[in-house]
Amino acid sequence: MTQDVRPIARFFRLIEQARPPQRADRSAMGTLPTRAFRYCEAVTSAASYGWWIFPPMDMQIMWDGSDIFWHYDGAEDWMKLMPSAQFPGFSDRFDAAAPPELQGFSPPFLTALPEPGALQLWTGLIARTAPDWHLLLRAPSNLPLPGGFTQYEGIVETDRWFGPLFTNLRFTRSHTPIRLRADFPLLQAQPVRPLDYAAETLAAMSMAGPMEAFEPEVWNAYRATIAEPNLDPDRAFGAYATAVRKERKCPMAAQRRSTVAA
Repeated sequence: MTQDVRPIARFFRLIEQARPPQRADRSAMGTLPTRAFRYCEAVTSAASYGWWIFPPMDMQIMWDGSDIFWHYDGAEDWMKLMPSAQFPGFSDRFDAAAPPELQGFSPPFLTALPEPGALQLWTGLIARTAPDWHLLLRAPSNLPLPGGFTQYEGIVETDRWFGPLFTNLRFTRSHTPIRLRADFPLLQAQPVRPLDYAAETLAAMSMAGPMEAFEPEVWNAYRATIAEPNLDPDRAFGAYATAVRKERKCPMAAQRRSTVAA
């Protein structure tokens, strides 16, 4: 008999045209250099941590230094945000599906924020996470974006807050259209626990130095990590990546190493 496992994150798609979230991959959609993909475990682990979230449609956005405009295929002309806009046809579809008391409460697709050149974009999704799991929303890790904007990062307590999953953009250039593609990730949603970013966790750090005061264990660790591998002319490339991948396949090896380190 198989036991049901509750997912860490469950995504609800309100805009059916939106591409479903996708597990981020280690190659960053094939954009990582081959050497980084093969030998840099730090880069590939960061690239694959979380789920990619996509814009719900192909579209263009533009800031003229004062106002924000948007356009999509089929629209007659560029449209000015005043200050919000619904996804095409969505408000009627929402009212047809929602209970009577919720009709008229469809979330806006785009909203021009009060700050100059700031735009809020809804992904068409709502997320619910398991208890004591939140979502860090950020730009895709190690994946080049189209340029012309940056994204504000945010941590949402999605185990208790059930609302639109959106991102806030800030334009970095004006008078130039920026294309967002429905098949290219806009966000990376990464699961985190409240303890990970709690004040007591972030306060639990210390600083060692100067070098002359380092304990022998510090230099021994440096020797094992840096000096000894470089003294071996026949060493294999990517030894760190190989060791980490082996531990993933054999959890007991990682547990033994943690016990020795303690």
